[in-house]
Amino acid sequence: MAVNRYDGSRAWYTISTYSGYEDKVADSINQRLEKPEFQKKIFGAMVPKEKQIEIKNGKRKVVDRKIFQGYVLVEMCLSDETWYIIRNTPGVTGFVGTGTQPTPVSEKEIAKIKRRMGVEDPKYTINYQINEVVSITDGPFKGFEGTIAEIDSAKGKLKVLVSMFGRETPVELDALQVKKIS
Repeated sequence: MAVNRYDGSRAWYTISTYSGYEDKVADSINQRLEKPEFQKKIFGAMVPKEKQIEIKNGKRKVVDRKIFQGYVLVEMCLSDETWYIIRNTPGVTGFVGTGTQPTPVSEKEIAKIKRRMGVEDPKYTINYQINEVVSITDGPFKGFEGTIAEIDSAKGKLKVLVSMFGRETPVELDALQVKKIS
C-alpha cells in the first residue's frame, strides 16, 4: 500500500529488518545512492552501532554492537516512490510509524544516536564494592571465589583476593571476568 500523505521534506525514518540483515539492508540502500535518480531523494542508511568490551578466552576485545537489533535508519525525502524503493529492499519488513504512515525520527533523537555511536572508548560500568565476594567466570582463576580489595573504574579492573594454598593471593581481573554471588 502506498503512502497516503507526505510533505517531501528530508528526514530520518526507521525501517525494520529481519534480524541479522541490518548491514545488508543498509549496504543495499547505500549502493542505490550511486544512481543519479536517487541522489536527491535518498541520502543514506545507517545501522546504529556502539563499541563495547567483550572478554573472550581471558582477552579483552572491543567490538561493535548494534544499538537497535533489527532496525536501520534511512535519511530520505518521503514520497510514494521512495517508500516503495525502501519497502521493497530485500530484508526490509516495513517502516516504523502509525498505521501505514512512516513516522520521522526527531533531529534530537538522531543527534543522541549519533553521539552514542561516536563514542570511541567504551565506558566501564563497575557495579561492585570493596569487600564484596565475587565468583570468577573467565581466565585462569575461573571457578574460584574471591573478595574485592581494589577497584580501578578508569581501567575497568578489579583486584580480587583469592584464597589459594591457605593464603590470600591478589589477582588483577577485568570487571567482566567476575560476577556477583547472589
